[in-house]
Amino acid sequence: MKTLFIPLDERPCNYIFPQLLVTHKTDVHICIPPIELLGHKKSPADTKKLSEFLISHVKDCDNLVLSIDMLLYGGLIPSRLHHLSEKEVNERLDIVHQIKNINPHIKIYAFHCIMRAPSYNSSEEEPDYYEDFGYALFRRKYLLDYQKRHGLSQEELLELKSIHIPRDIINDYEWRRDFNTQMNLKVIDYLKNGDIDFLVIPQDDSSPYGYTALSQKKVVDEVKKSHLEQQVMIYPGADEVSMSLFIRAYHEYYHLEPKVYPFYASVLGPTIVPKYEDRPMFESLKSHIRVCRAKMVDTPQEADLILAINSPGKIMQESFVDEVEKDISYTSYRNLLDFAYKIKDYLQEGYQVALCDSAYSNGGDYQLIEYLDHLNILDQLISYAGWNTNCNSLGTTLAQSFFGRNQKHLCYRIIEDVFYQTIVRKQIIDCDLIELGLSYYDFKDQQDIVENRILNQLQAYYDSLNMSHHYPVHIQRIWMPWKRMFEIGMEIEV
Repeated sequence: MKTLFIPLDERPCNYIFPQLLVTHKTDVHICIPPIELLGHKKSPADTKKLSEFLISHVKDCDNLVLSIDMLLYGGLIPSRLHHLSEKEVNERLDIVHQIKNINPHIKIYAFHCIMRAPSYNSSEEEPDYYEDFGYALFRRKYLLDYQKRHGLSQEELLELKSIHIPRDIINDYEWRRDFNTQMNLKVIDYLKNGDIDFLVIPQDDSSPYGYTALSQKKVVDEVKKSHLEQQVMIYPGADEVSMSLFIRAYHEYYHLEPKVYPFYASVLGPTIVPKYEDRPMFESLKSHIRVCRAKMVDTPQEADLILAINSPGKIMQESFVDEVEKDISYTSYRNLLDFAYKIKDYLQEGYQVALCDSAYSNGGDYQLIEYLDHLNILDQLISYAGWNTNCNSLGTTLAQSFFGRNQKHLCYRIIEDVFYQTIVRKQIIDCDLIELGLSYYDFKDQQDIVENRILNQLQAYYDSLNMSHHYPVHIQRIWMPWKRMFEIGMEIEV
C-alpha cells in the first residue's frame, strides 16, 4: 500500500509519529512532503508548492491522508490567524477534485479541525489579542451559550456583565470562526460529491458550551441532514487523527476489521470527562475504535486486541502536579496495582495488549510504568501512548497496535510521554531554566544547553528501567521544534 500523506503541521507529533508507526512494515510506503514545505508555527506553509507536490505524486498512490487545515490555511496555527478570502480557500480546496481526476481510484481520507477556543490568556498559538482577552472571549461565549440553553444564576449574570472586550476584537475572532465553520461545511460538500471518501472533523481542546460547541452543532446538523453519518466522524482530538486515518486506509486496503476489548483502571473511568474534552471517555473510545475501521467486542475471547485504559479514579489532573496536590481519588477510586496485574494476566494468557495511559493530561503515569517494569511486562506491550489529551493517546496507541509491534515506537513513547512530559519537563522548568536565566518560551542563545540537559536526564530515566537491559536505547538528539518546553523532537537508536 502506498499512502500520500499531508500532515497537520511540521511538529514531530504530526510529521514524525506517523512515519514511526510503519518503520517495521514492508507492506506500507508513506509518501510525505519535505518538512521545509510545511511552514513553521505561525508562518503558514506554501500551499501552492504543497498542491504541486500532491499533483506530482498522486498518480501511483493507493490512498491519501489529507489535512484540510494544511491545504487551506498552511497549518493548524495559521488556521486561527488568517485573513483569507473565500475565493482563495475555494481555489486551494479544488485541488481535491483535481486529484480525483488524475487518479480516480485513489481513496481520500481527510480531516478538518473545528477551530478551538482555549480557556486561558496566551497568544502563543492564537491571535495577539488572546494574550489579554483569551479567557474573556472563551468565558463570554460559554456563558451566553449556557444562558440560552439553561439560564444563568444571578452570580453568572453579574460575571457576564463584567466581561469587557473591545468590539473589534470580538468581530475579528468571530469572523474567522464563522469563516472556518463554513469551510467545514464546504468540505462536507466534497464528501457528498465523492471527491472525499471519508472525513473526520475533530475538535481541538473542546468544551460542552461556547464557541466550539456551537460550531460542532452546525457541522453535526449538516451531517445528519445529508445522511452522511457513516462517512463522517466528529469527536475530540487533532494531532492523532492522521494516524487514525492512516490505519483506516490500511485496514480498508487489506480488508481488515480487528476486534478490540477495552477495560479501565477504575470503575468510574468510562464516565469521566477528561480535561480538554467534552464527553465521557467511553464515548470517545467508541469513535476512536470505529475511525480505525475496527469494532469493540464484549469479551476478551472475541478480541484481536486488549486495550487497557489507565483512567483517573474520579477526576483528571495534569501529569506534573506535585504529589501533595494529587487528588485522593487517584488512589481511593482506583486500584492501580490491580490494573497492572490484569495487564500481566492478559499478556500471560497470550493476548496482545495495548495501553492507553489517560489517567492524567499532558503526560503518562510514572507509577504505572514502574509497576509494569517491575513485573517485567512493560516491554511486552504491543503499544503505549500517554501524551497530551486522552484522545491524542487513544488514537496513537490504537494505530500502533493495529500496525503491529514496533519496539522503537514503544521506547520512544515511554521516553517522551512519561519521562519528558511528566517528569523532566517540570524539573527543567523549575530548576534549570531558572539557573540559566531562561523561560518556558525563551531559551535565548542557550537552546543547545537546554536540549542537552533534557537528553541526559531522559537517558538516565530510561536506563533505570529493567526494560533497558533487554532493549537498550541511545538518545541521539533532542530538539525543541517550536522553541518552547511543551514538546520535544527526538532521535533514538534502539
